Amino acid sequence: MLGIFRTNITTVQDRNNVINAISAQFAINACSVDLEDCDKVLRIDSPQSLTEQTIIDFVSLMGFNCAILD
Repeated sequence: MLGIFRTNITTVQDRNNVINAISAQFAINACSVDLEDCDKVLRIDSPQSLTEQTIIDFVSLMGFNCAILD
């Protein structure tokens, strides 16, 4: 699964918390949040068959907006 999402993550601490939580919960090859991009893009590369909705729900439970980036 390669997922690209728009978020409202704005701080380095929040970025690190989200990446660490995703990495702990799911098998992840790579995960990043681009804080300099206007869409605060979250990119996830996983060998698991994750659905985009799974990631959206997980990030939302952490208190952040998350949507598929068109």
